[in-house]
Amino acid sequence: MRPSEARKASPPGPTPRELGYAMPAEWAPQETVWLAWPHDPLTFPGRIPQVETIYHQAIRALTRNGRVDLLVSNADERQRVEAWASREGVGNLRLHDVPVADVWIRDYGPTFVRGPRGVAMVDWLFNAWGDKYPTLRPDGVVPRLLAPKLGVPRFEPQVVMEGGSFDVNGEGAVLTTEQCLLHENRNPHLSRERIEGVLRDFLGAETVLWLGEGVVGDDTDGHVDDVARFVAPDTVLACMEEDPHHPNHAILAENGKRLSSMRDPRGRPFKLVPLPMPGDVLDDEGEPLPASYANFLVANGVVLLPVFGHANDERAVRTLEACFPDRAVVPLRCEDMVHGMGTLHCASQQQPAA
Repeated sequence: MRPSEARKASPPGPTPRELGYAMPAEWAPQETVWLAWPHDPLTFPGRIPQVETIYHQAIRALTRNGRVDLLVSNADERQRVEAWASREGVGNLRLHDVPVADVWIRDYGPTFVRGPRGVAMVDWLFNAWGDKYPTLRPDGVVPRLLAPKLGVPRFEPQVVMEGGSFDVNGEGAVLTTEQCLLHENRNPHLSRERIEGVLRDFLGAETVLWLGEGVVGDDTDGHVDDVARFVAPDTVLACMEEDPHHPNHAILAENGKRLSSMRDPRGRPFKLVPLPMPGDVLDDEGEPLPASYANFLVANGVVLLPVFGHANDERAVRTLEACFPDRAVVPLRCEDMVHGMGTLHCASQQQPAA
C-alpha cells in the first residue's frame, strides 16, 4: 500500500504558520540529529562497509557536541552498532528499532518546525522522488512511527515534498528549485502559487526564492541542497562550476544570476559566497553522480562536509570554515556514499532544540 493511500487527509485546522511555528535555520541549536543505518546493497553496491565507516566518523563528530538518534532496522544492526559504540566509547547515541528501506531520512523523515508551544513535525507525502523507486515508498511511514516517540504535534500537508528540496534562513526566506517542486511527478495538481502557499503555511516562510535546476546526475530532480545553501540569514553559499565546458557550468551560472537579484523578506539582497564543485565522480557505468560540497550538514559545534579526493576539497573546507568560524569543519570522504545518489545532508535530519 502506498503511504499516500494508507492515511486519510488531515482534518481542517490551523496551519503551523497560523500557530506560530516556523522551521529554524540549520545552524540554530539542535536537540539531536536523526540518521538511519545503511544496509541496502542496491543503494551502495559493494560499498556497505565503506559507507558504515563514514557513518562511524559522522556519529563520532556529531556526538561530541550533541546527540544522534539512529534508526536501526533489525536486531543485528542494533547489536553491531551498540558493540561499536561501546568499543569506541561513543556516547550521546540513541538507537530506535524502526525498519527502513533506505537511509535518506532528510527526504522521507519529518521536517521539524518550532514555535511558542515548542517543536512540531511536518509529515509530507513521500513518493520516492517521483515514483522512481517503488520499493522505497514505504519509508514514507517513518514520521508516523516516530511521532509516539517524540510526543510532538504532527501536521500533514497531504503534499509530496522532500526535505532536501528546500533550505531556510530562519528569518522568513525559503530557497528551492523549479526543476523539483514544479515537476509533474510530484504535485501535478498544484500550481506554482499553491506550492508557495504550502511552503509558507508549513515552514512559516514569507518569501519563496526559486532557482532553476539542480546538478547533473541528481535523481531527485534538482534538490537545492546540492546547489545552494543558506549559511547565515543574509548569506547564500552557491555552487559554481569553473569549467566552461562542463554541463553544470551553465546550470549553476543561471542559479547564481538568479540569486544575485533575489531579496529577503525585508527587501535586502543576499551576500553570495561561491563554492567550487568537486569535478566528476562517476558510477560503475561511467555516469555522473551528484557529488557536491553543498551537501554539508550543520550541527551543534560542527559542520560535516562531504569531500571527494579532488583538488577543490581544501578550498571547500576553507570556504565553510570562513562561513562557520565558531564550528569545527570535519571533511569526510564520500566517494563511496555518493554512489547512493546522496551524501551527508541527504542522510540526516536535524531536530531543533525546544
